Amino acid sequence: MTVLRISGLAKRFGPTVALDGVDLVLHPGEVHALIGENGAGKSTLMGIVAGALRPDRGAMQLDERPYAPPSPLAARRSGVALIHQELSLCPHLSVSENILLGIEPSRWGWLDAAAARRRALGLLENFAHPGLTPDARLGELPLAAQQVVEICRALAADARILLMDEPTSSLQREEVDRLFALIRRLAAQGLAVIYISHFLEEVREIADRYTVLRDGRSVDTGPLAGTSADHLIAQMVGRPVAGLFPERGRARPAQGEVLLAVDGVAAPPTLRHASFELRRGEILGIAGLIGSGRTELVRALFGLEPQPSGRIALLGRTLVVRGASPAERLGQGFGYLSEDRTREGLALPLSIADNLTATRMSASSPGWGWLDLGRQRAAARTWIEALRVRAAAPEQPVRALSGGNQQKVAIGRLLYQDAEVLLLDEPTRGIDIGSRAQLYETIARSAEAGKAVLLVSSYLPELFGLCDRLAVMSRGRLSPARPIAQWTPETVLATAIGEAIP
Repeated sequence: MTVLRISGLAKRFGPTVALDGVDLVLHPGEVHALIGENGAGKSTLMGIVAGALRPDRGAMQLDERPYAPPSPLAARRSGVALIHQELSLCPHLSVSENILLGIEPSRWGWLDAAAARRRALGLLENFAHPGLTPDARLGELPLAAQQVVEICRALAADARILLMDEPTSSLQREEVDRLFALIRRLAAQGLAVIYISHFLEEVREIADRYTVLRDGRSVDTGPLAGTSADHLIAQMVGRPVAGLFPERGRARPAQGEVLLAVDGVAAPPTLRHASFELRRGEILGIAGLIGSGRTELVRALFGLEPQPSGRIALLGRTLVVRGASPAERLGQGFGYLSEDRTREGLALPLSIADNLTATRMSASSPGWGWLDLGRQRAAARTWIEALRVRAAAPEQPVRALSGGNQQKVAIGRLLYQDAEVLLLDEPTRGIDIGSRAQLYETIARSAEAGKAVLLVSSYLPELFGLCDRLAVMSRGRLSPARPIAQWTPETVLATAIGEAIP
């Protein structure tokens, strides 16, 4: 018995072929992993199953009956719910209103606010996220909390098929564990899940079977048990991939020139105190739970927090902290990559070329305020090729790209800027494993070229694989930075939750 059968599905967007023959079979109670590189067609496939897109050819069956939802509402009424990679919520509404949007409980034709609150609270209790209440306004919550709301909204529809597109990209390990426990409970009750993730360790932990998409086609499928990670990666990228993290000599940065000195920087109420030194050629990692102040630290350094305090020195020269602007920081040699690419990291309606060159337009200008479009396009093509961005042309709008390819453009802009201090907040969010290996090599090369890199990440293997030193944020306070060899995942977690390090 199958709950969903997909046969020969194809979809084209103008000259771009997104899907070119996809087959997939989903059984009741199964967690089925859908894996592949950025631009392989995973999100397009989920959009078709969820009723947001119509295929050009192919067929689907739900419970052995023809299935072709004309709209997302029709799909939800058929028991299919999608958790989007890019959040599709209403920031001006409350958490409860977002979770129950379109399925609000009512009595005698009137909204039953008390019942709505109870229903939302029951779903939120699965995650026990601090500060996340039914009455909170969604737009005031951090990205991780909004992702929990997106998950709860899908669960509120009492779906029989749950489509999860990178549901853990902004979640901490504790929240991931809660989500996985919930998925297992739902699967035991017969609910089927299609789970998309670029983290193969997550896939192995939660999924039963897998399907690999490459260039819009399903190229491999089978049970995960007994299937090696090397096999999955080779199927994803079409070739074997060597070590994920580059080999780096880690002796030199300890004696390198101090490029950035931070003393007592605070941005109330979240960031209370952070001090560290960042040297040329060094990658300094910042770990910690979401909401601990990690993001506020890099935002304060880049002039994005409204009331920062403390002292910052660049090559021994004291910089203004309160009142500094991002424009000033750009001129001083800082580059910043936001964790939220859609709201802060990119100008989605503009072209790839405009986004890649936005913070260094002067390099594409011959003078007198004019922009040399040919020079700009040539620079954009260089980074499109270097980062393997799947795009038709530099003139293509960024919003037409997949989420992972959008992230590559945001990173490419930072590298094209050629900043001296790179402030990277979750740089590999939504990026496939092949592209991650390439990005890690790019970050390592930047450090070897004398750049100083501050890397904020929720992914511990990334921090341990790349960083020379590591500091941990806990309740707004940054621990002393120590060589990476002196940390273990256990001591990082203990420090993050405020326990003493043994």
